Amino acid sequence: MSWLITGAGGMVGSDLHDALAMRGEDVVALTKSDLDITDSRAVAAAVAEARPAIVVNCAGYTRVDDAESNERLANAINGSAVELVAQAANSVDALLVHLSSDFVFDGRKDLPYEINDRTAPLSIYGRSKLMGELAATHARRHVVVRTSWLFGAHGPNFVEAIRKQINKGTNPLRVVNDQRGRPTYTPHLAEAIIRIANLDARGVIHYADEPECTWYDFARAIVEELGASVTVNPVSTAEFPRPATRPAYSVLSTERYERLTGVRPEEWREGLREYLEVRGSRFE
Repeated sequence: MSWLITGAGGMVGSDLHDALAMRGEDVVALTKSDLDITDSRAVAAAVAEARPAIVVNCAGYTRVDDAESNERLANAINGSAVELVAQAANSVDALLVHLSSDFVFDGRKDLPYEINDRTAPLSIYGRSKLMGELAATHARRHVVVRTSWLFGAHGPNFVEAIRKQINKGTNPLRVVNDQRGRPTYTPHLAEAIIRIANLDARGVIHYADEPECTWYDFARAIVEELGASVTVNPVSTAEFPRPATRPAYSVLSTERYERLTGVRPEEWREGLREYLEVRGSRFE
């Protein structure tokens, strides 16, 4: 099987490339500097040259708060560029695997979001990701993988944010306790993407690690795994205002993933331990 990864320098793209390389797969991994996915000619040429069986679009504008003042750029990268990738995939009859986000939902449910639940993004970032989902459907063969709360060794993430606060001597830490989701370790997501692509699945599939928790719960687990003598205090979202509105509840149901693959999602706590082994667990 031959693969082409866009956004291969990011958290998911890097781990996906590593997972495929370990399997001895034929992979063309294109970073942001290798390929501007908003350039239609460049995208068409890259896919035509590689002629992959599977294109995984890991490229994206991920700065959620900055998107509020950079709507055009977020829409270009997360939205319209996906159609360029879809058209290029069609030219070689490739399967397009496109990554999306829990931010396409408004967070008003109190049960896990199923793949067919109504989308209603609250932020410019969320709207741009929904645009990308629709653009991905221009590929004759496509699957949209929604995921949530990513952390991995190849990019900024919540675990590093907490560790930096500890290193700065912040005590107590104040972390929101009224946003609930499922943290996901990017090597776990990479393995899930490979399973999904090898099934030649179609439509929307959710993948996120287990179990659900709040950011406060996640922060307490990080502090515990680090062995840091730091107090974590719960606060409300209202006490921690941000430019972009977050969904209060964005737990993704992984029922379809489990049914198709026969595999339960990994546990984020195990991913956290592996992450700290890779990055080092020092906090002082």
